[in-house]
Amino acid sequence: MNKIIGTDVSRKDGRAKVTGTATYAAEHQIPNLIHGYLVTASIANGQIKSIDTGAAEKAVGVVAVFTHKNAPKVFMPTNNFMTSKIYESRLPLSDDKIYYAGQIIGLVVADTFERARDAAHLVKVEYASQQPVVDAKKANFKEAPPLFGEELKFEKGNVTAANSAIAKIEATYKTATELHAPMEPHAIIAHWQGPDSLTVYEPSQWILATQRTYAELFGLPTERVRIVTPFLGGAFGSKAFPWPHGVLCAAAARKLQRPLRVVLSRRQMTMNAGHRSETEQTIRLGANADGGLIMIDHEAKSCTSPVEVFPEPCTGITPVMYSAPNIRLKQELAVMNVGTPTFMRAPGENPGMWAMESAMDELAWALKIDPVALRLKNETKEHQRKGQPFSAKHFADCLQVGAEQFGWKDRPKQPRSLTRDGKLIGWGMAAATFPGMRSSASAKVRLLPDGSAHVLTAANDMGTGSYTVVAATAAEILGLPVEQVRVEIGDSLLPDGGLAGGSQMTASLVPAVMSACKEVLKTANAKTAQEAFASLRQSKRAAFEATASSAPGAEAKKWAFQSWGAHFCEVSIDEEIGRLRVTRWVSVMDIGRVINSKTAASQVRGGVIMGIGQALMEECHLDPNIGYPVVYDLATYHFPAHADIPRIQVAFVGEPDLNFNPAGARGVGEIGITGVSAAIANAVYHATGKRIRDLPITPEKLL
Repeated sequence: MNKIIGTDVSRKDGRAKVTGTATYAAEHQIPNLIHGYLVTASIANGQIKSIDTGAAEKAVGVVAVFTHKNAPKVFMPTNNFMTSKIYESRLPLSDDKIYYAGQIIGLVVADTFERARDAAHLVKVEYASQQPVVDAKKANFKEAPPLFGEELKFEKGNVTAANSAIAKIEATYKTATELHAPMEPHAIIAHWQGPDSLTVYEPSQWILATQRTYAELFGLPTERVRIVTPFLGGAFGSKAFPWPHGVLCAAAARKLQRPLRVVLSRRQMTMNAGHRSETEQTIRLGANADGGLIMIDHEAKSCTSPVEVFPEPCTGITPVMYSAPNIRLKQELAVMNVGTPTFMRAPGENPGMWAMESAMDELAWALKIDPVALRLKNETKEHQRKGQPFSAKHFADCLQVGAEQFGWKDRPKQPRSLTRDGKLIGWGMAAATFPGMRSSASAKVRLLPDGSAHVLTAANDMGTGSYTVVAATAAEILGLPVEQVRVEIGDSLLPDGGLAGGSQMTASLVPAVMSACKEVLKTANAKTAQEAFASLRQSKRAAFEATASSAPGAEAKKWAFQSWGAHFCEVSIDEEIGRLRVTRWVSVMDIGRVINSKTAASQVRGGVIMGIGQALMEECHLDPNIGYPVVYDLATYHFPAHADIPRIQVAFVGEPDLNFNPAGARGVGEIGITGVSAAIANAVYHATGKRIRDLPITPEKLL
């Protein structure tokens, strides 16, 4: 068997992307295509008193104008995460109520995009406005409801009785509202072939679930809906289910019986394509003199929209990180007049680790214990909520290897003790973690007479490397060069490839591809693909093919599945102008078997870069009067550029986690961002002696 898994395999889709032949949702060329442009609310709370579409309807090229008065018909789907789901429980144009600024209140359709856009600005709306709630300080927080059926509150022992602690830390940590800003804006083309057959070209992280959802929305059999998503230009959690613009586009296209394209502008995406809620977390830690934790108390607050319930589950990380006999978790949620918050790279784990890893650093300083040693001493051997041991764990290796590679032992033990070129230098570290998740997935493998293998699955690649991982897996099992494996994904006509979310695409899909490759060799009565090709040519058959599936089994009753990591960073701070630069970075990850070390390291780097953005730049402020974001494009919403990022050194430790799945691989898409912001803030404290607990760390906080 040729060894390909675990090596550096270049992207199978790389050439298509750099040459511009990769086709994204809005780029499909459909004859007779018309264009839609959204009309959105300019207030955040109230009601539409009147809406005048007369001028828009008379504009050159306009085909139709839809509002709540003539909304095209759709049905409410089951709205269950596992069957069919829309991001907002309120269907678009349901009534004349306004719940947040930027809410869709109309759709103008014309023969060109420019004419649709211009006509949309001719729609005149009069509102009965009410003062919106857009400030979390004025919001009413209540106990958060369960998420995916799991209670967010938890308690073991008695945190109030843990009075024997020698060192106690109590601090509140905040994060700002963060916006989804993938390179590819949200877009859709809806193409009806008659009244009962729909093809949707839309970026989707979960193709078969999207198919089921559109089928329910329009009362169709599932097989009468086709979803086509060969490429996604980034998603990060914002493209798993249909948004209101997609539902409205498909409904309008059915009414007009013409293919219709709707593309969101960057401004529209600020409130109509999801965001990460701002969070406020209070952590109380108690430890004995040698650093052993006695108590962890973790309270979290986040905000949701009037049209959807979504708590940011910050406390989920607490039972898996550090062992303590007394633990209490509490989560609260407030409804504000904002767009719908949703999954954003490492939802819950990211802000949760910001607070926990900052608090652990504060405790280490209070006890005069090395932060790495404190974490090693307190790592938990089991999931303290589930009471299960971890299937595989090499967290200690992550800490020790990272410390060695970074040179952590040479760290000065006092703040403000390290300078370079007139600037303060600080070193910081933090742990990283993310659950190991997998779901059912299927794949078909075909061996063709020309000596190639063809792998087909309705999975997708949103930039994470699925094309490459699938090809490498098939190549190794079949005994072929990667170049002889062709991968086709992103079409609901193919076997269900599962969800690209929760870092589970590789963990779900690779075992299915492995099984399909083994099955096709059995079908061909061959040990290798080369034997099968010879048999094909001799028999003059068109192909050998086999389909196989893989799904979680009883292992989840025995084990808890989790991935681990550690970040080490150096920052440089010019206090006179409040300028902070991240100058050095080392990340070490334990993700089970690494299928493709090149794309896996790239995913970690992407997570670190996104975390640097969260730590230093990203925040969305809302106008207190109208509730509209005061950031509205990629110039006003700040995020890292190449000049902001140092070389990011990535290493992997551990072994295949065969208790988790037959491939031994866990996901890597999200773990890279967890702990990043805390590592930076901890380095800032080492550099300056100033503890910053409110993200982002902007210059005025350093002056």
